[in-house]
Formats: sequence, structure tokens, C-alpha cells
Amino acid sequence: MARKSTRCKVAVLQQVCQLIPACLVAKLAREHGVDKRARTFSPWSHVVALLYAHLAHSLSLHDVCDALRHHAAKLFAIRNATPPSKNALSHANRNRNEAMAEALFWDALKHLTTLHEGFAGTRRLHMPRRFNRMVRAVDATTISLVANCMDWAKHRRRKAAVKLHLSLNLQCFLPSFVVIDAARRHDSVHAAEVCANMKEGEIALFDKAFIDFELLYNLTARGVFWVTRAKENLSISRVKTQTWFPPDNIISDTIVQLAAPATHAKYPEPFRLVRAWAEVDGEMREMTFMTNNMEWAASSICDLYKSRWSIEVFFKELKQTLQLCDFLGYNKTAICWQIWTALLLYVLLRFLSYVHGWNHGFKRLFCILRSCIWDATRIETILGTCGTARGQPSISATPAQAYLPGFAP
Repeated sequence: MARKSTRCKVAVLQQVCQLIPACLVAKLAREHGVDKRARTFSPWSHVVALLYAHLAHSLSLHDVCDALRHHAAKLFAIRNATPPSKNALSHANRNRNEAMAEALFWDALKHLTTLHEGFAGTRRLHMPRRFNRMVRAVDATTISLVANCMDWAKHRRRKAAVKLHLSLNLQCFLPSFVVIDAARRHDSVHAAEVCANMKEGEIALFDKAFIDFELLYNLTARGVFWVTRAKENLSISRVKTQTWFPPDNIISDTIVQLAAPATHAKYPEPFRLVRAWAEVDGEMREMTFMTNNMEWAASSICDLYKSRWSIEVFFKELKQTLQLCDFLGYNKTAICWQIWTALLLYVLLRFLSYVHGWNHGFKRLFCILRSCIWDATRIETILGTCGTARGQPSISATPAQAYLPGFAP
């Protein structure tokens, strides 16, 4: 017999929003001066409306306002939140300080990690288990926008976009530093800022777009290990060849130094260059990796850079699941509010999946909760009944039971 979800008096959206501390939004609104300009539409109602827009995949301001007005009674149960008018929601997105949304994300993430210490320390699959230290992947992703009315985010002649620069903790799959900026700026512009909070002994993984030898030398001086790919036009001179027993995929392992005077002045110390075969799209390709660690095995360096692809999975979950394709505003403040609340909802859902032992993908969790936003059902029982492949038994392709004995064709 199929299990049924347990009914309760709290809607699914309310259970998600209750993970945010009760007085946090009001405190941040006072600190950033948002409460002084909020008359009929409170900062808490603003946050709930944007979280709903992401969870319900709302396409426009009218979509958000009409749905919240239809469920005004259930919305009011979420700490007295009220439905906005179209003009009120548009004005809030356009004029309220986006620094409040940023502070809300980091404070909520800190609160959730204190509730369950294992939430920020669980080990991801496909991570090299021999590295018992913090591993951070640094990358940026481009989020396309509507070209009209967005001069601040012009990317190309007919395109507009913002770029999300992010440092991801690969041990727990949670962001550790985020910068939102226009996409026309190169990835390496914010690389030093994204890596500012890295500590001694940690490992930083970069794509070759982030190569800045001043930054790499600064990380080396701080005791941070880094692994990245080398560019094709890198000018180097060999210092020493490592003594090693080559695995099948390792081509060479050498200690090198920058040969060009300009780059040598930025990074005067020798570093390590590992050439190896790697599988890309089903084909074996030769790749060259750089690192400042002289003790790891060459295969470990390859495995570390392979784990960097986990940040691409994070970007895919964020952009394809949450509402980051249809924005509710055109100016920079509105875009930042929507991106920060998307990150906030991602962390809230990840916390729910951790607490309730969800073993399936993030997209499946999101779709299940989206289908019952206003249902008064406990989330843990929803995940317990829907988080399996069980269902009605499949129909037999050969219905032999339909024939009476002795009358089968």
C-alpha cells in the first residue's frame, strides 16, 4: 500500500521560510536603511515574494502578485507577510539596497551551519578522499539578460548579461564568496577578491581564465595551494624533471620557471607542470596542469582539477532550476535582489535535503516542493513518499490473465 503524506497546519512555503531566523530580516532592514522607505510592503514580505517567485517559476510581476493575492490568508501565516501590488514589488526591487539581500544570504547560511554542523562539513562524492583539507573551486558564470533598458550590463553589441563570480567549497557544495558584476569584465578582475578569504593549507582550483601570476604568487606566499591549467602560449624554462613512476595517463612531470621577464617578475619562484591525458567528451586529450605543490602525486593533481568540474554542476543547478532566466526588473538593483534570493533559496533547499536525508538530485527536490507550495503537508513526509521510484505496478505487455483457462489463442 502506498504511503501518504502527513497533513499539518503549515504550508510548504511557510516551512521553507521559517528556516530564516525570525528577526533577521527586520534587523538587516534597519541596518541598511530599507525599513525607513517601506510603508505598505514590508522587507519580510519582499523577501517572501521573491522566494516564492523562484520556487514557483513566476514569469512576471503580475504572476507573482496575482498568485500571492489569491493565497493571501496562507501568505499572512508566514509571519504576517502581505501580498504586494505590481508597483510596490517593482519599486522595492528597483530601489531597496541590494546589500541587504547579500547580508541576508550570508547570515542565513551562517545560521543554518550552526543548527547542524555537518551541513557545512559533509563530503561530496567524486572528491579525492586523500585530501583532508578545504578544497575551493573558483569560477564565474554568465547569466543572460534582456538587452533593452540594460546599458549597465552590456556584454556584446546585442546582448546584456551579468557575471556571477563564485568560490565554492567542494566539501559541502556551498558558496564561500560571491561577487555579482557586469559580464563585460574579465574573470580575473575579481579573482583576488574571491580568493581573499582563503587560509593557509587550503586548495584553490582555477580555470585558465583566472590565471594571474600576481594572484598566484600572493596565494603561494599565504600558504594556499593552487591547481590550474596552463595556457598554450606559456613561456617557461625547465628547472628539474621529477623522479616518478608514470601511470598510464601521465606524460611528464617537471619543475619549471617563467621565462618571460614580465611574468617572471610577477612570479619569481619555480612551480610544477604536469602533462597528462584526460578524457573530454569521450575523447582523450592532452592537458597541462600547473600547481605550486611539489609533493603531491601527479595523478592527485589531475584528480583535483577533475573535481573542479563540480562547480559547473552547481551553476547548472542554480541557473536551470531556479528562476534566473526571466527577471522581474531591469536595473542592477533588481537583478542583484533576484540573484541573491536565488542563492538563499538554494541554500534553504539544500539544508532541507540534508536534514531529511534526501539522496536524490537537487532538481528533483525542487520540482517536488514546487508542485505543492501551498499544501499543508510536512516536507519530510513529502520527501519520504515522493523520493522513490515507487508507484503503480506497470501493465504487463502480454495480458495472459485476460483469457479463461483453455481459451487462450
